[in-house]
Amino acid sequence: MQDNLDPKLLSLLVCPVTKGKLVYDAEKQELISSQAGLAFPIRDGIPVMLVEEARKLEDDE
Repeated sequence: MQDNLDPKLLSLLVCPVTKGKLVYDAEKQELISSQAGLAFPIRDGIPVMLVEEARKLEDDE
């Protein structure tokens, strides 16, 4: 598992739903879109930016 996402890549990625900023959660290996309420997984160091693969954020996060 890769611990760090390339900051340059992160600066280029946006939420596919809102086109808004994503926040990198290194512990969960996800990119979080607060606006969309979705967490996109990072698998083998590659962000999976498909809505159908995203996890819905819980209210308590």
